[in-house]
Amino acid sequence: MSETHTEPHLERGLSNRHIQLIAIGGAIGTGLFMGSGKTIAVAGPSVIFVYMVIGFMLFFVMRAMGELLLSNSEYKNFSDFAGDILGPWAAFFTGWTYWFCWVVTGIADVVAIAHYVAFWWPDLALWIPAVACIALLVALNLPSVKNFGETEFWFALVKIVAIGALIIVGLVMVITGFEHNGATASFANLWNDGGMFPTGFMGFVAGFQIATFAFVGIELVGTTAAETKDPETTLPRAINSIPARILFFYVGALIILMAVQPWKLFSADESPFVGMFALAGLAGAAGIVNFVVLTSATSSANSGIYSTSRMVHGLAQEGDAPQPFARLSRTKVPRNALLFSCMFLLAGVALLYAKGGVAEAFTLVTTISALCFMFVWSIILVSYLVFRSRRPHLHAASKFKMPGGAFMPYVVLGFFAFILWALTTQPDTLAALLFTPVWFIAVGIGYAVRRRNPQHAALRLLHEDKVRDERQAAAAFRAGNGVEDRDVSESVSQ
Repeated sequence: MSETHTEPHLERGLSNRHIQLIAIGGAIGTGLFMGSGKTIAVAGPSVIFVYMVIGFMLFFVMRAMGELLLSNSEYKNFSDFAGDILGPWAAFFTGWTYWFCWVVTGIADVVAIAHYVAFWWPDLALWIPAVACIALLVALNLPSVKNFGETEFWFALVKIVAIGALIIVGLVMVITGFEHNGATASFANLWNDGGMFPTGFMGFVAGFQIATFAFVGIELVGTTAAETKDPETTLPRAINSIPARILFFYVGALIILMAVQPWKLFSADESPFVGMFALAGLAGAAGIVNFVVLTSATSSANSGIYSTSRMVHGLAQEGDAPQPFARLSRTKVPRNALLFSCMFLLAGVALLYAKGGVAEAFTLVTTISALCFMFVWSIILVSYLVFRSRRPHLHAASKFKMPGGAFMPYVVLGFFAFILWALTTQPDTLAALLFTPVWFIAVGIGYAVRRRNPQHAALRLLHEDKVRDERQAAAAFRAGNGVEDRDVSESVSQ
């Protein structure tokens, strides 16, 4: 397949149907299917509020991202607007950190997929399904962006059907008064066994550190901006539907699970979805749910390969990654960037044979991933605050303004600080928290090398001139419109 060496342009091949299902798939992570058992075990019914709070906060991140992406049609993803608003350093740190987020998540997914396949073929060497999974990801992403969109459409549909079936089956069990282990299915189970906060405040806090990983990928729709048909319509629609999706898929499913049986009967090591269908007497429940979780993990890895390849492609266009990654195939796919990201997933094969530490390694990589995603979400919010301060005319003209944009970014950033504190309360997540700075040190070293490049020095000077011009224009706009001059500290952009 030959490649074009002219200025590359990604193809707008994702329709509204694709974007809506990609948004759903991004909002429903593997963490819901596998991690919800642990969150219920440590937090009890209060886990309902955990997911509601996290979903509420991340909705504002998505709205900030949406307003920024739609403010400039040249933005391909959030790395672009971070670099434009905060400076070249922000594009470098955001782009490579987001790439790292998904590579780490993809490694965990590959390991999980290998173990899920072992459910049917226990004697099969684990490296075989792992390598086959990576080959499948390449095959799914190389043909065209539309091919990726179709794949994610059907992956997301499997998740929707599975959760919908769980809610329907659970409701029938509650209505009919299903009995198990001396307990009767009833919504009263949500508060009859120690109240809504049976494990106390610290149990409630522990739920946040586990549940946060379930939401990674919610921002995935932001990486599709350059390949979306009619983004002014499809992106707002996808973002605005996030609260309803979280209420249905997360809160609705958890309420049903804990109504069917008391929270104390859930195991932290087992998927509550398997338990629900098994209780209902559904034949082959374990196999069906195993297929659903396998699909969810494959969907997550597929999304990761898509987003990392587009992010590296964008970095290469700005000179922050090797130029071969900027090239596109005839079908407008960043093939070199895609193969580069897939290469790192092979680390998952080595992790499969880690002695006595696969579970610990999972906790480590998922916590590191969640921390790095929080960094990216924070960059989005800081970019938005500076955008409002320096480009008030664009904010005033926006048709998709972030609600509560003057104060909610600070509230959400404060919430992220709370999550960081929550991660210090458990030894395993604390270890991951202490390890994460290693990545940022590595990126910092890479950026220090990049700064020496004359091209990058010129970009910094252009950005500084642009900042001065925008501040003057912002002051003039406010004066002309009778708006009190407000300024956000912009030291981050220097």
